[in-house]
Amino acid sequence: MKQFFLALLGAIALSGAAHAHSVKKNTLEIIHPHINEPFAGAKSAAAYMAISNEGATADRLIAIETTAAKKTTLHTTDHGSDGVARMQPVAGIEIPPGETVNLEPGGLHVMLMGLTAPLKEGDMVSATFHFEQAGAVTVEFMVDPTDGVDHSKMGH
Repeated sequence: MKQFFLALLGAIALSGAAHAHSVKKNTLEIIHPHINEPFAGAKSAAAYMAISNEGATADRLIAIETTAAKKTTLHTTDHGSDGVARMQPVAGIEIPPGETVNLEPGGLHVMLMGLTAPLKEGDMVSATFHFEQAGAVTVEFMVDPTDGVDHSKMGH
């Protein structure tokens, strides 16, 4: 039984590694930048990742550019006292020294609005991240399986 459990853990670790990718520049690492596959005909999509700062000073993500969308903005999700989640644009995302900031559903994320072409699972989408200290970083978003949310129908 112990051998089965160890084999299962090894298979899980290897399957995660096959899907993970990252880009490192100086002390910043952008971990698994991905877009959940949007529904057919969607006009927008959400993108997620983790950003780790191994340096001694903070940096700040201030913009992301891609030809996959007419407009790309940084957003947060505010959960109101009425229980409704609302997406709000933010001017930048602080990456404190020695910390990892997660951009994930229900929190900080990137909105790609006005998609210029359909995005399908397995596609790679080129983008440039702009940081105040690290400058420009070229990244490829991986299009992952859908998250079941139609982001084009949300108020952003």
